[in-house]
Amino acid sequence: MTESTFTDLGLAEPILRALASREHVTPTPIQAQAIPQILEGEDLLGIAQTGTGKTAAFALPILHELNKVQARSKYRDPRALILAPTRELAIQIADEFHAYGRQLALRQAVIFGGVSQHAQTKNLRRGVDIIIATPGRLLDLMDQGHVVLDEIEHFVLDEADRMLDMGFIRDVRKIIAELPRQRQTQLFSATMPTEIAKLSKEILDNPVRVDIAPKAVALETIRQGMHFVEPTKKLDLLCNLLGDKALSRVIVFTRTKHRANRVAERLERSGISADAIHGNKSQGARQRALESFRNGKVRVLVATDIAARGIDVPGVTHVINFEMPVDAESYVHRIGRTARAGADGAALSLCATEEAGLLKDIERLIGNKVPVESGERPEGNARPKQGGGGNRQGGGKGGGRSHVRAHSGGGGRSPKSRRPQRRNNARHAA
Repeated sequence: MTESTFTDLGLAEPILRALASREHVTPTPIQAQAIPQILEGEDLLGIAQTGTGKTAAFALPILHELNKVQARSKYRDPRALILAPTRELAIQIADEFHAYGRQLALRQAVIFGGVSQHAQTKNLRRGVDIIIATPGRLLDLMDQGHVVLDEIEHFVLDEADRMLDMGFIRDVRKIIAELPRQRQTQLFSATMPTEIAKLSKEILDNPVRVDIAPKAVALETIRQGMHFVEPTKKLDLLCNLLGDKALSRVIVFTRTKHRANRVAERLERSGISADAIHGNKSQGARQRALESFRNGKVRVLVATDIAARGIDVPGVTHVINFEMPVDAESYVHRIGRTARAGADGAALSLCATEEAGLLKDIERLIGNKVPVESGERPEGNARPKQGGGGNRQGGGKGGGRSHVRAHSGGGGRSPKSRRPQRRNNARHAA
């Protein structure tokens, strides 16, 4: 079967020209599956990670739909809202919208904290069609009367599980409460923890589900090793391993934010430059930690799985699993941070007896036993106790349909039925 092209998807000609200028011809799997459904007006639940092309999967059809009906006046109410968990992702999304919509007469604003709001509010006063925002700053501007969301037709919640990890779900719910009920909603998440599955059921109307497997990691290029050790001795072993200067740029993974802090603090006390990155840290602190790791000022970056998503630092020599991940696929994602672009790399894991069951899941997934470098392989299927939430993927908890299905007559709302009745807004007159 011939691969589809963006031309086959029915996008507006100015968008196709922008795609052609970037030499984008063939849509990625998530784009090929999601764009037609979004153009049909369907709500969408996308299970996909960064790097799958998901930004274009929602940006292209939103630009297409907004372009069909241009704003009638100088003072435009926003018609599309995209929420992102971090400043970096918001800027990246805004750049994509700008690139794909550069030949369209649409305006956008990107809103995030950590900087003066003056330029952002000035942009909003001119009127915009699209807002890309982080939750905290958006709520601030809503409270001050700078943003009103009465006319939103398209709402996207991106990296929902990361929103949860960073403690933004309450803010997200407050924002959603201000949106019109008649709208098209898309939720994207790499995993489906319980809270996100619950949220998806609340805000999505009979959604199409598009589930995209992450890119495979070439495991054969990564030297893997396993150290069996009791939990109380893990910190000592980690410090001993890092005594080898060959471990020159290292990412250490923990399951919890609290553990990430403890590990980084212990390493610092042992004379090993380290910093932690996780959802409880401010955006500025995360950026400083990442930049210090990238420029070599910090040798070890201690991270939780979700906080590390999207980090692409060249030259990572080693990944160390201080704690085994709860789901086997996370192991593959973690160790894929090393041995990139043809470089050598190694992945070492510190496995306690109670984590033996998690190790068995990992070895079943990768099809091999990880070589033992120290300690004795435990028997049994013990697993660590997990608190609420977690990062396990919920099998079908999002309430979505398979992306392969027939449309039943009258089963879904038409695109027109989603659009709220426009009304004159006197609030801009002043």
